[in-house]
Amino acid sequence: MEIRPYRKIKRRKTKLIKVGKVEVGGNSKITVQSMTNTLTTDIKETINQILELEKSGADIVRVSCPDEASTAALKDITKEINVPIVADIHFHHKRAIEAAKNGASCLRINPGNIGSKDRILDVVKAAKDYNCSIRVGVNAGSLDKNLLEKYKEPCPEALVESAMFNVKLFEDNDFFNFKLSVKSSDVFLATKSYEILSQSCDYPLHLGITEAGGLKSGSIKSSIGIGYLLMKGIGDTIRVSLSADPIEEIKAGFDILKSLNLRSRGINIISCPSCARQAFPVIETVQKLEKKLAHIKKPITLSIIGCVVNGPGEASQTEIGLTGGGNDNNLLYISGIPHKKIVNDEIINQVVKLVEEKVNEKNR
Repeated sequence: MEIRPYRKIKRRKTKLIKVGKVEVGGNSKITVQSMTNTLTTDIKETINQILELEKSGADIVRVSCPDEASTAALKDITKEINVPIVADIHFHHKRAIEAAKNGASCLRINPGNIGSKDRILDVVKAAKDYNCSIRVGVNAGSLDKNLLEKYKEPCPEALVESAMFNVKLFEDNDFFNFKLSVKSSDVFLATKSYEILSQSCDYPLHLGITEAGGLKSGSIKSSIGIGYLLMKGIGDTIRVSLSADPIEEIKAGFDILKSLNLRSRGINIISCPSCARQAFPVIETVQKLEKKLAHIKKPITLSIIGCVVNGPGEASQTEIGLTGGGNDNNLLYISGIPHKKIVNDEIINQVVKLVEEKVNEKNR
């Protein structure tokens, strides 16, 4: 379906960098990331989780590297996967150097705990030597003590100053393959920091509301913060940080992008909340369809509306539509055109059949 001009977001123009084979920034698509929660030293489990994240659509995956055994494991892990790996580094700059040697495509360093300027430059040298990108990941919860003394508390100015110190350091040492993040668990602090940072430089920005919470509350909180920034054209790659299965982070990330017409993957179901007018059990129907269509990767819009108040109108805007009708007399639509009437018991099978036929058409 054609995207109307008023539904289009004008993205901020940023430098293009590469995380392995994946482009970030410039005119490239907004990428979706997650992070493993297995022990990196458990190579088999870590590989399995990364492969599951790949199936879910992850473009980039981050793994924690707290010790030498974890960075050594990257050598075996990277041989068995397809997405680029970001090595998450805190406190020990030598872990970043080891990770670069062992196959990481990006090194995430936290300016608040990575150490002195000389240590950061050692990481930059390793990134150059092994063709790695770097993410400067500033967090409100782990700001450099000098900045905390200067500003008395985490604030947008402190987060941006930390990021820009590293920008200058990298530029002075002829290194430009990097992206930035200024995260906080506070939506207002995070969004203001990103707004200021986006006006201060043109490097790609990694968006996220850190430590957002559980699946439901964290998804809502992240949608508000990340969605607000994306609507302003800010952001080149995102991670929805949830206390949940990492696959849920990927799902939430794509849902945010789909809602803003920035990227599509899989089924986009438009459905009513249901009411006394519903001609079939809408909530149960949507739940079953979500499960049966979870394997679909092609972008397809599907409307499931319980009655004729909004059903025909929504169907006119979706590739496949269903409108509830009285006396077990529901109507299926294809591309806004009435297709055929079906009874309640046929809904699931008929809708799944139409979706799969539409996918086959797109694959030809």
